[in-house]
Amino acid sequence: MRAPQTGDAGIRWHRVQNAAALPGEACRRIRNAASDAIRQRGRFLIVLAGGDTPREVYAMLRSVDTDWSRWQVYFGDERCLPDDDAGRNSRMAAQAWLDHVPIPHDQVLVPPAEQGAAIAASAYARTLRDVGEFDLVLLGLGEDGHTAGLFPGRDLGVAAEAPDVLPVLDAPKPPSQRVSMSARRLSRTRAVLFLVAGASKRHAVRQWRLGNDIPARSIRPESGVDVVIQASLLCV
Repeated sequence: MRAPQTGDAGIRWHRVQNAAALPGEACRRIRNAASDAIRQRGRFLIVLAGGDTPREVYAMLRSVDTDWSRWQVYFGDERCLPDDDAGRNSRMAAQAWLDHVPIPHDQVLVPPAEQGAAIAASAYARTLRDVGEFDLVLLGLGEDGHTAGLFPGRDLGVAAEAPDVLPVLDAPKPPSQRVSMSARRLSRTRAVLFLVAGASKRHAVRQWRLGNDIPARSIRPESGVDVVIQASLLCV
């Protein structure tokens, strides 16, 4: 059955055969985005996603031939845990990738989430104050349609006056406190790349394709959104 097209405006769906094929395709797209950004503007500003899906992508990025000194790394969201806790998105990215490449330490900008959601959100907003458009924002999709730390039924930060960073005090899955870039700030980018795999995401993908109001739909850069997705998830 052909997947419904309602709500697809501005979204480009890129099927991969299975979950095992996703990291290679994602890595290729990230490498190309970095090459273009460094050639055109002299640096590459990337926002990283957390969760399980990006882990293998990050490991593959270790072998990319690039000028790492030109990379500037941000995080779309972070969990309010101690800074060395394995549950933190930044710790996962460091172990899988960042600790293995020579990106200057001061060019990896981690939210100070160990200080609590409110303090961390304010501090990270100051970090982003003079940052213009990102070059690439990586995002995942949760079973409930959430992305970054933006959950259904919560403030997504879509209004023009929304802050760049939101404190998340009541996340529906632990830890309850997190910090997340707002939908408005995540949309200030030249490109967005969602990485979606796993049978548990099928319902959320269907809701997205139907144009229903899930948090992932709130990310709307002018350039549109690219989704690298396990093909079987579109057979709904």
